[in-house]
Amino acid sequence: MDGLHRMSRFAHKVPEARGLGMTSQRARDRLIERLVGEGIRDRRVLDVLRQLPRHLFIDEALATRAYEDTALPIGQGQTISQPYVVARMTELLLDQVVPRRVLEVGTGSGYQCAVLASLVDQVYTVERIDELLRNARRRFRKLGLSNIRSRHDDGRLGWPDEAPFDAIMVTAAGSDLEEALLAQLAPGGVLVAPVGPPGKQDLLRVRANADGGWQREIVAAVSFVPLLGGVA
Repeated sequence: MDGLHRMSRFAHKVPEARGLGMTSQRARDRLIERLVGEGIRDRRVLDVLRQLPRHLFIDEALATRAYEDTALPIGQGQTISQPYVVARMTELLLDQVVPRRVLEVGTGSGYQCAVLASLVDQVYTVERIDELLRNARRRFRKLGLSNIRSRHDDGRLGWPDEAPFDAIMVTAAGSDLEEALLAQLAPGGVLVAPVGPPGKQDLLRVRANADGGWQREIVAAVSFVPLLGGVA
């Protein structure tokens, strides 16, 4: 079925998820074509990004730019990640085995979390900025995403009460990998995170070996907001 006739599963719950003009299904299909051209191959990820209404995760004034392949501001000095980066990080998590329980550090707009929740059994997400988290929670409820648990806390601490996790995704860049997060990764689990100072960040994938060691892989150069401590 082509993009003109495909109905997003989210549109059945939220009429405005259908979009119009620059937020329509046709605009989403063009984005997916671009992501495929840039090397995204996982059909599960592409299908979710095709359906998920990114325009509902940003300010209405920026909605016409929702399906551009670019990061956009969401307030509080934060951004919603570029769709390519969302797709690539999600692919890296799903590469071998689909994780059942995923921890996300940095809820932000909630878009990356919603992508994960559409693909795995349970997502636990931590956000340090209360206003962003409250807005994200409203979006989750509106879209009927009931398999997300969220927490207002310092994301660098993870969510130890719910550990271990099959996978962990960090959506802001620290100077190095956080030991507290690595400790919450199950044997065989995968952590995907940007690491490094502004202008010199690498996207890393780390696998936890059964013997307690780590397999670390540099995937690409990226640009993320910094991973900050505390709460706001």
